[in-house]
Amino acid sequence: MCTAAVYQTKDFYFGRTLDYEFSFGEEITVTPRNRPFHFRYMGSMERHYAIIGMAHVVEDYPLYYDAVNEKGLAMAGLNFVGNAYYKETAADRDNVAVFELIPWILGQCATVREAGKLLDRMNLVGTAFNDKLPTAQLHWIIADKAGTVTLESVREGLRIYENPVGVLTNNPPFDLQMFQLNQYMKLSAREPENHFSDRLDLHAYSRGMGALGLPGDLSSTSRFVRAAFTKMNSVSGESEEESVSQFFHILGSVDQQRGCCVLENGKYEITIYTSCCNADKGIYYYTTYGNHQITAVDMHREKLDGSLLFRYPLICSEQIRLQNRMQ
Repeated sequence: MCTAAVYQTKDFYFGRTLDYEFSFGEEITVTPRNRPFHFRYMGSMERHYAIIGMAHVVEDYPLYYDAVNEKGLAMAGLNFVGNAYYKETAADRDNVAVFELIPWILGQCATVREAGKLLDRMNLVGTAFNDKLPTAQLHWIIADKAGTVTLESVREGLRIYENPVGVLTNNPPFDLQMFQLNQYMKLSAREPENHFSDRLDLHAYSRGMGALGLPGDLSSTSRFVRAAFTKMNSVSGESEEESVSQFFHILGSVDQQRGCCVLENGKYEITIYTSCCNADKGIYYYTTYGNHQITAVDMHREKLDGSLLFRYPLICSEQIRLQNRMQ
């Protein structure tokens, strides 16, 4: 289970949590402009926009979980188990396998509007990468500084939703996630007023009571509401440090701690990593479950006209800065 969000201050930021019981060995991966993408049904893309993001690299192919291209278009895939539905290949459509979708879009689109034109003629195919990596059941958030959409491939076909909150979690489908926000109209970042009865002298006995009723469990529906409330009420300075820090605080509201979500065989779902990418500058920031220090990779420090992947393994051990020295 995962949560993704967008955030705008002076720059545009995009990121997500990856919540799972184990890591696939994902790495920060930069795909330069001249690294070809070979698609199963759509030929090759020999030159494309440079991309940075989190990927599991298999057979030298970056399977991106989330990524941003050099034009500032961002995209992430999140679990959508039980609702995702993919088609067989169709002769009159652009047939794109699920694992190819992020490079297909980010490789050639600079904006959400351009992505929409590609999606209009696309057929999302359930072809697996190989026999060891079955097709993931996903839906996607696609965003730039001008707007955000949610993409879902369901039995009825491709569905593209405007996403005014700039948040995505997992199930149910996005339109139902948005509808449930109607239940929380009464929530406020301000102190509550007494509407219970004008005959009772009632007072708030604690700060933060305007948000009484904000769900606190780890379900995808509750994380959607909590992340949306946090993000929509978030206030930040416009410097890079303030913006990045605030973004991690927003996604920190849905962090999953080991032991709180028990799975089979004694495993636990945890927040394996949290990312925040400055989409304007191409800087990918991240933290991991075992390392809360923010680490960054800047795509523009790489040779983006090259053809070799740049790969950075995650720093997963805690980096503790000792402030005082022995006298």
